[in-house]
Amino acid sequence: MEKITKRRIAKTDLVVLRGDITTQDTDAIVNAANSGLRGGGGVDGAIHRAAGPVIDRECRAYVEEHGKLPPGRAMWTDGGNLPAKYVIHTVGPIYRSDEESEPVLRSAYRESLRLADNLAITSISFPAVSAGVYGYPLDKAARVAVTAVSDCLRQGESSIRLVQMVCFSEASYAAFSRALTAV
Repeated sequence: MEKITKRRIAKTDLVVLRGDITTQDTDAIVNAANSGLRGGGGVDGAIHRAAGPVIDRECRAYVEEHGKLPPGRAMWTDGGNLPAKYVIHTVGPIYRSDEESEPVLRSAYRESLRLADNLAITSISFPAVSAGVYGYPLDKAARVAVTAVSDCLRQGESSIRLVQMVCFSEASYAAFSRALTAV
C-alpha cells in the first residue's frame, strides 16, 4: 500500500509520498541538479537516465549560453521520455550550517515554483533537494522544503493545484511527513 500524507495549503494539495520521482505523472518533476547540469549520481542521474538524451542536450545548451546554474536557482528542460512534460532543474546547497545553507535551499524551492507558475503547470513533484550527497540533515531539509513550499502557496495566486514531495526512502518519507504535520 502506498504511503501518503496530505495537507491543503490555500488552493493546493501538498502531498508527501513514497515513490520514484522518475515515474510521477505530474506536469513537472524537479531535479536536484549539480551546477554543471551534468546528470551526476542519485536522483540527478536517475532523471537523466530515465528522460533520455533530450535533457542532456538542453542542459549542455543552457550551460554554454548562461554558464553554470548557481545554487538556489532553477531552469527547465523538456521531460523527454519521462511521464512529466517538464523537468525543473534546481541546485541546492552543499550543507555547511543552517545560517549559510537554509536561505539557499529555500530559494531552490521558491525558484522551482516560480518557474512552474511561469509554465502554467498545475502539478509538480519534488525530491528531497540537498538531502543526499550534499549532506543536508534530512529533518532540517524536510522542514525547510515544506515551509518554503507552504509559504509560496500561501502568498498568492498560483496555477499549481498539486505539489508532491516524493520520498525514495522510508526515512525521507518519515521526515517529510513530520514536517508537513508541523506546518
